[in-house]
Amino acid sequence: MSDLELVVDGDVLSATFLPDAAPESVAAVEDLLPLHTELLHVRWSGHATWINIDDIELPEIPRENHTVYPSAGDLLLYPGYRNEQEILVPCGPTCFKSPAGELAGNHFATLETPRPELAALEERTLQEGALEVTVRRSD
Repeated sequence: MSDLELVVDGDVLSATFLPDAAPESVAAVEDLLPLHTELLHVRWSGHATWINIDDIELPEIPRENHTVYPSAGDLLLYPGYRNEQEILVPCGPTCFKSPAGELAGNHFATLETPRPELAALEERTLQEGALEVTVRRSD
């Protein structure tokens, strides 16, 4: 049962929230849905994409279920401790970084998308640039 969807240029990627591991992060993401924005290729973190949410006012969110080394499909919420706020979408080997150094994001949901599809998505953002994305609750 999926809780969350990322719709990227019409392709629907389903994810499951992790309310027991990251309750405040899940609540913060639920409050900002639906989100219509862009999915971008990361500059520093390896094989991943990201959604800039720096213009959204988030509540104070503690570190919970946080990691620097997410697996492909582990959605991370970074509430902006040392860098801009974002949702990281790892698509392959990833070490979450910025010009400020390594960052630990809160793993709040996991995509059910197979790794080859995630790798293709990351490659598209690398080759084509920003892609339209909608983040929404599942129906």
